[in-house]
Amino acid sequence: MVAIRVIREAGADASVALPSYETSGAAGADVRANLPDGASITLEPGQRALIPTGLRIEIPEGFEVQVRPRSGLALKHGITLPNTPGTIDSDYRGPLGVILMNAGHESFEVAHGERIAQLVVAPVVQADFQFADELSETERGSGGFGSTGRG
Repeated sequence: MVAIRVIREAGADASVALPSYETSGAAGADVRANLPDGASITLEPGQRALIPTGLRIEIPEGFEVQVRPRSGLALKHGITLPNTPGTIDSDYRGPLGVILMNAGHESFEVAHGERIAQLVVAPVVQADFQFADELSETERGSGGFGSTGRG
């Protein structure tokens, strides 16, 4: 288990729960909207907004936190994250916000305290990018999108 230190933003509602795993086998911890004055935000179809969580987090070096959509919100309402998965780097200490987008066909109200996304803690490996004269050959080669067929 990796410890993630959390503080609340000034003025955030302290009654809104910290990110939490809803089941013992969950990979993602649900994070909640912490909206000013406990108000709600309505997302119209096609609209996106930065939803505050009222939190700042400290991620240990060698890890990242990925921000991912909640599958139920995506399936039932078309609510997703346009930059999924979002990445929070270990050296970021600013406010944690979630960019939500309504890809559905109806307005969607984001309620104060509602679970809006999930946070997945993952190890990070940094690469040493090097120029080369050529790349090794593979069976696939330079075949791109759809090149391996369907099904």
